[in-house]
Amino acid sequence: MQFDDVILGRRSIRGYKPDPVPRALIEEIIGLAMRAPSSMNSQPWNFYVLSGEPLDRIRAGNTERNLAGVPHSREFRTGEGFTGQHRDRQVGVAKQLFSAMGIARDDKDARQDWVLRGFRQFDAPVCVIVTYDRVLAGSDDTPFDCGAVATTLVNAAWSRGLGAVINSQGIMQSPVVREHAGIADDQVIMKSIALGWPDDSFPANAVVSERKSVAEATVFVGFDADPAGQA
Repeated sequence: MQFDDVILGRRSIRGYKPDPVPRALIEEIIGLAMRAPSSMNSQPWNFYVLSGEPLDRIRAGNTERNLAGVPHSREFRTGEGFTGQHRDRQVGVAKQLFSAMGIARDDKDARQDWVLRGFRQFDAPVCVIVTYDRVLAGSDDTPFDCGAVATTLVNAAWSRGLGAVINSQGIMQSPVVREHAGIADDQVIMKSIALGWPDDSFPANAVVSERKSVAEATVFVGFDADPAGQA
């Protein structure tokens, strides 16, 4: 794919075929992702890649603990809930997804099932857990760098026909994740990425989330008044 095709075509994939993903392909994608920039070349990231029975045990543990009301134990802080325009965007994409899936506003069972899909890593055949070195905890640069590597990873996957969605539901019960992924004590669990071959028949996979415009997001300083940048 051309670069623009990858960026403009990529979507968050929440429904996957059960087909396995070759380990060599995952290694290739991670290798590309690790070309992402990092503060002073610190490269704080590490990856735990799960499939098969270990991933199934995490899915089961996440689901059981959440249904039992066990408090979340996410290691990277979540901050306060969104408000204002940020909350509006969160609600907006939820409406897009529920509409695509035919989930009515008052259908509590269907909404609960949708939430549980997240805790199951959307039933993807592969889960990539992104961690960072604990010695860097408290650095603002470190999560920024991990965001860069995660973004590069999902774009690299898309360029090779794989779908992905970056999510936090799959790591909310960190003791379960640590146990079955064998995550070292010197690592902090940052994010998880569901990965696999997209199921084109899954309605939510067709959803393209809305984006604010360049004009809304950007302030140009020191340019002339002509928006084309011409004299």
